[in-house]
Amino acid sequence: MHEETPVDFQTAQPHAAQTEAAQPALDPAQLRALALEAGFTEAGLVPLPIPSAEIAEDRLEHFVTSGFHGQMDYLARRNDQQQLVRASLDRPFPWAQSVLLCLASYHSDAPHSLAPSSADSGWIARYAWTARRDPDGSSRPSDYHKVLLRRMKHIQAALARTHGDFESRAYVDTGPLLERAAAHAAGLGWVGKNTCLIHPKHGSYTFLAALVLSLPVQDNAAPLTIPDRCGSCTRCLDACPTHALIAPRQMDATRCIAYLTIEHRGPIDPDLSADLGRQVFGCDICQDVCPWNRKAPIAHDDQLAQRGELVNPSLDWLASLDQAAFERLFNGSPIRRTGFWSLRRNLALAMGNSGLRRYLPWLREQLLQAQLDHQPDAQSDTPALQPTSKPASQPVSNARKDGFIQAVQWALNRLRTGESRD
Repeated sequence: MHEETPVDFQTAQPHAAQTEAAQPALDPAQLRALALEAGFTEAGLVPLPIPSAEIAEDRLEHFVTSGFHGQMDYLARRNDQQQLVRASLDRPFPWAQSVLLCLASYHSDAPHSLAPSSADSGWIARYAWTARRDPDGSSRPSDYHKVLLRRMKHIQAALARTHGDFESRAYVDTGPLLERAAAHAAGLGWVGKNTCLIHPKHGSYTFLAALVLSLPVQDNAAPLTIPDRCGSCTRCLDACPTHALIAPRQMDATRCIAYLTIEHRGPIDPDLSADLGRQVFGCDICQDVCPWNRKAPIAHDDQLAQRGELVNPSLDWLASLDQAAFERLFNGSPIRRTGFWSLRRNLALAMGNSGLRRYLPWLREQLLQAQLDHQPDAQSDTPALQPTSKPASQPVSNARKDGFIQAVQWALNRLRTGESRD
């Protein structure tokens, strides 16, 4: 989850007849049909305020005050009344009357991250494998944010033709709202013990898009919430290598591999480095062990197709990429978000965890070059190689380089002293 500029759709001016009468209320069945037509897997509409909003707000308050959000300061943003902005939609959007939640599956038939693999392979979270498959058989990287926002625009345009002028905001993983709580209220599943939304048919390998609307929902629309079906299962909690799932539906993001490899800038705590294993971007472990994903249907979406080269990628191949190659390969891909140096930091840790001493020359060369190039920020209050789970006071460029240097040092030490798998 991260913040970026929302899409604020401009609607057409209403016809004269529409300005004289109240706009028709939204029909949930009609909205679901529009979403499926646009290419989504499922959708649900919920009137505001969202049921059980207070429970979700309490959880977010505990999450933030405990410092579990790490460097994701946008999650802790408060208004003048010191209320968490994203905890209730009426705070950022006082005009909002409903929200449409749309689900898009990215489930593929590729191996899971825990399946047997070679020691020299890394892991990239499957949501980042997405590519656009063109009619001629070629493919190019696709960013699910942009793909799904285009689909939301299709829905909004259709609503403008039937409902005239109204306010709306569309978000894909970027808005000031609690998407999973809203999706639960909209009947798209329940929030599992791994904190992911779980749909009873499609599992949890899904993207969520939200369209906040100033239009009301029909009074006779009955909520279709799905009860919690996790039962006594604790597979996700038991499988998490870093113990980020501190209790059912409670996560310390500062220990989460997905957060550490994507959102966190700077050095990673050495006490967690070994637990990162071969993860170089994100993590799927708590979803890979979830029984609800075993029988989920495979998605067939030409806009969110699988990039085969990103499944169990070779660490050697990733190490061969310079910054220009990184930009070419991941331009338009979610992977670009982590940045070149943070990906290299993660790569170094994966090499250290591989047990393959043939990586020692590359690591030594990288350390020497990085130390020659690196210029610590004289104004920083944070020592150059001090690991931290809190927001870094260094400039991002220096924090990322510091993280890479420490990761290389850690990997060198681990490979020199650990058991070799060569």
